[in-house]
Amino acid sequence: MLELRDVAVTYRSASGDVPAVRGVSLGLAQGEALGLAGESGSGKSTLAMALLRLLPREAEVSGRILLDGEDVREMNWGRLRAVRWASASIVFQGAQHALNPVRRIGDQIAEPLLVHGMATPAQARRKAAELLERVGLPAWRARGYSHELSGGQRQRVMIAMALACSPRLIIADEPTTALDVMIQAQVLDLVRSLIVEDATSLIMISHDLSVLAAMCDRLAVMYAGRVVEAGPSREVFAAARHPYSRALAAAFPTVGDPESRLRPRGLGGDPPDPAHPPTGCSFHPRCPVAVPACAGADVELWPAGDRHTAACVHVRTGQAGPETAAVHDPLPEATP
Repeated sequence: MLELRDVAVTYRSASGDVPAVRGVSLGLAQGEALGLAGESGSGKSTLAMALLRLLPREAEVSGRILLDGEDVREMNWGRLRAVRWASASIVFQGAQHALNPVRRIGDQIAEPLLVHGMATPAQARRKAAELLERVGLPAWRARGYSHELSGGQRQRVMIAMALACSPRLIIADEPTTALDVMIQAQVLDLVRSLIVEDATSLIMISHDLSVLAAMCDRLAVMYAGRVVEAGPSREVFAAARHPYSRALAAAFPTVGDPESRLRPRGLGGDPPDPAHPPTGCSFHPRCPVAVPACAGADVELWPAGDRHTAACVHVRTGQAGPETAAVHDPLPEATP
């Protein structure tokens, strides 16, 4: 239902062009869940916003974004308005900023239904109450305002809004970032159950590979605006072939394992400046198994297993030899 072909996003500024997304190609089938992982600044949210043309005017998008075969970039405003919320909706990262503080919760949930002519005002109010109950909130909350809700409750309201018009695709941009662990688990369980019930496609964005592995069918790991690894979620999480993916997976402590809590593993340094990315593989300045070829090698996704690809020179060189062996060695511990 969704296909991205060589999508790139560049921000135009007075100081020069900043490429935030560089040549991303991905596909999503109906009822499938795709996870986008990566550090802050890797291009995940920019890519998600580009899917529904929610980026500012300074952003220039190229490539093709096909939703049910129709290029979103070529839609006129009337067609785009008809697609938003009805065919594809989004759950923003910060519900507190996404909700209107001077409008009642019920009115905000009902608005997409009214805009798309899917209900009368009375029907939209009843639907809003039903959606609140479906996401675990009492119907009377429809009369309240966003400041009267907790962070987890506001996030549930955002999910209710995303479900209002029964879209075929939901984009969830780090929906649990601002929540504590217990509320995060509740919201993730809610999203998972709703997606399964409605056979809705999901794109979920997070820096936490473990959450995405539990929620999604497939994972795509982004670094410096590119996809560096993609494949079945549990395989990418448990047996990543790109050193960056392995570093992300190792950065989270294992519950019940004191060693992983007291001696966390991770990766030093920071992502590159998007305005001046390194040549070759963008990850090679931070990579613990980099070789000279990494600085000049073309970045491509090479086969790394069944429906599994990785943009690493060690994958390209095959299974034999010291370079490939180095990929599977433990990553060094993070510097305190």
